[in-house]
Amino acid sequence: MTQSKLYPRTALALLTALNLFNYIDRSVLFAVQDLVKAEFHRSDAAFGFLTSVFFIFYMMAAPFMGPLANRFSRKSVIIAGALLWSAATLLTAFTHNFTELLIRHTLVGIGEASFVTLSPTFVADMFPENQRGRVMGVFYLAIPVGTALGYVLGGIMGPAYGWRAPFYIGAAPGVLLALLLLFVPEPPLGQFDSAEKNTPDRDSLKGLLRNPAFLTATFGMAMMTFALGGLQVWMPTFLHRARNFSLRDANNLFGLSTAVNGLVASLAGGWLSDYILRRTKAAHYLVSAASLGIAIPAMWMALYTNGKWMITGIFLAEFLLLLNTGPLNAAVINSVGPHVRAMAIAANIFIFHLLGDVPSAYLIGYMSDKYSLQRAFLGPVIAIAFSSAILFYGMRFAPPVSMQNRPVAVGAH
Repeated sequence: MTQSKLYPRTALALLTALNLFNYIDRSVLFAVQDLVKAEFHRSDAAFGFLTSVFFIFYMMAAPFMGPLANRFSRKSVIIAGALLWSAATLLTAFTHNFTELLIRHTLVGIGEASFVTLSPTFVADMFPENQRGRVMGVFYLAIPVGTALGYVLGGIMGPAYGWRAPFYIGAAPGVLLALLLLFVPEPPLGQFDSAEKNTPDRDSLKGLLRNPAFLTATFGMAMMTFALGGLQVWMPTFLHRARNFSLRDANNLFGLSTAVNGLVASLAGGWLSDYILRRTKAAHYLVSAASLGIAIPAMWMALYTNGKWMITGIFLAEFLLLLNTGPLNAAVINSVGPHVRAMAIAANIFIFHLLGDVPSAYLIGYMSDKYSLQRAFLGPVIAIAFSSAILFYGMRFAPPVSMQNRPVAVGAH
């Protein structure tokens, strides 16, 4: 099958844009959390639980997306999910109590599960293995940039027009982008994957439990997600309460840091790991582990200093945390064969959310209520140390990677 160079790049741009609005819709709530709290009069633990419920439904829905994609095609399920999460986001207009907000959050989680589970497999099948660090860096830069835009959107519109207003702006583009995806051809399954992945350990569901490359990448991602997820939920609130920033300035500072570092670090990490991949098959694990290890002192500076040192620490810590975005996702994708990849990503999502941002948002909120938000942030620092150690250990299990740039054995799949 011959494809023009324009096709994969255009499709990647469209999927990345859709992913961007996925994370804008998700993070707007974090920006207006104190405004919602003032209306509904709930504790920090309750708002941490709200985020946890979102991820519980999100990760519970993920395993069903692979079988649905086998029946209806990956593209159809992705489009349906995008339309669902966009419609649920618009339901914020009719949210007038905490229970309704909880229901709205669960619907968004179910809709997003389809996109987050299937779109990485869609992207992986459009590009060779030795380019996936860069490609995943592009696709997943939508996480920090979209999250940052959600902070900025909420920080500007929330105080001026009420906390519901930014949700309307964030939801509408998702509908248009989902409909544009109708015109994108679906790539053949596993067209670029090397034959080494067609083994029982790498291309079967049972094999996932005996696949140390997949397991170490997944558990390393879980610990990283515990830290990053907790910081994304609570950092604007920390700046507002503990450092006396206005709500708008707190969201703008953290939003700017997340946007700049997300864009630069995501691209740089993917490029760096693909470059090192020419010398060692463990490149994706190495870049992720090293960046997370170096992030620990930067995190400490961000949380336990003031003024310019604090701002420097925030920017440096986010850069180092987000540097592993492309490499770590490429490590997960390359650790398994194409026929089990959707279910492997679903398992990956279930595990890293179960151990990561599902408990972290609530636990940080609980510790904040009991002690202080500053003390609660010790948890993310410890989680980053665990993540780095797991990924350094996982280097020895990295699978071989094909350096070919053409489809291989398309007909065999």
